[in-house]
Amino acid sequence: MSAMETQIHQYNRVVIKIGSALLVDRKDGLRHNWLKTLCRDIAALHQAGSDVLIVSSGAIALGRTVLHDTSLGVTTGSLRLEQSQAAAAVGQIALAKAWSETLSGEGLIAGQILLTLGDTRERRRYLNARATIDQLLKAGAIPVVNENDTVATSEIRYGDNDRLAARVATMIGADLLVLLSDVDGLYTAAPDSDPNARFLQRISKVTAQIEAMAGDAGSELSRGGMKTKIEAARIATKAGCTMIIASGKPDHPLRAIEEGARHSLFEPSASPVSARKKWIAGQLDPIGRLLIDAGAQRALLNGKSLLPAGVKKVTGVFRRGDTVAICDLEGGEIARGLAAYDCDEAAQITGRKSSEIIAILGHSGRAAMVHRDDMVLTQTLPAPGDVQARQEETG
Repeated sequence: MSAMETQIHQYNRVVIKIGSALLVDRKDGLRHNWLKTLCRDIAALHQAGSDVLIVSSGAIALGRTVLHDTSLGVTTGSLRLEQSQAAAAVGQIALAKAWSETLSGEGLIAGQILLTLGDTRERRRYLNARATIDQLLKAGAIPVVNENDTVATSEIRYGDNDRLAARVATMIGADLLVLLSDVDGLYTAAPDSDPNARFLQRISKVTAQIEAMAGDAGSELSRGGMKTKIEAARIATKAGCTMIIASGKPDHPLRAIEEGARHSLFEPSASPVSARKKWIAGQLDPIGRLLIDAGAQRALLNGKSLLPAGVKKVTGVFRRGDTVAICDLEGGEIARGLAAYDCDEAAQITGRKSSEIIAILGHSGRAAMVHRDDMVLTQTLPAPGDVQARQEETG
């Protein structure tokens, strides 16, 4: 297979996500030498004129090596929520120090940004976070973003930094997202267990077929698996951002990509959505679901709003303006949007004509259950042979 070179330095704004297993060795702690080579790559990008932002995993993993598991009350295995938060409290300081000192050695200034799900779920906090990051980039600093594991709970956390990186990339208008991991790209199946697995070098569209190739989480130190990487690709590419999955194991991992090291590249959408719709599309956990019939599905794919008549079922507890998933009758997601009605009112007008709304609810409301201006398609129909035409045989 011929190597594919991607010139990262030609992109204007680059987000780089680093997995825990790359940054932290379970036995020896922080991988200082590897981090130095990565920071040299980042310095080269910065010198070439690219804005660079880092999304760094590793706070909990590093905290475990600093505190030692025995002091946390465990010997092996996973931590309870409060143990993870304690490990993160120690690890975040050590991680920020490592990034600051190593980037400083390359003449760069680091700025730490800690985010929770609420910071991107609520529009005002989302805009505030974006403004802070933009100011850091204008000042020539390198923002280092991590999920705020010290306060995030299982109900309000991203659960991985792949999707966090995609949300940040869309937030700041990045044109490239690089996910450095312990895998070198996307395969049609798990290559270590399926000898017929094929490597996918270039993916033009995240279809249901592509999503079906995703696996589960990998190592003890990493919460993210291929599933979350595909979800990240869906979020990023819909916003017009190219995404790469590449191995971060070698020294100088960014330079390796530019020199032809194997990686999978997800092409950006040819018609990226507006800034407001980027925010809608990137919502990780829709609060409710609207199940729609085939006619409504066709209308949505043709750019129409979702009318009450096409809705067959409403699930979840949500209020007007909350993000809801719009699904077919089998539960497959088609779109996401902002609900025009509270869940109780939505249930009352389900399946009814828009002209009947005032008689049912006692007041006039929007004709659409979800207006097209408040909606983003998240699933498109795969074209025949779309995947097979872009598959490359391994080695």
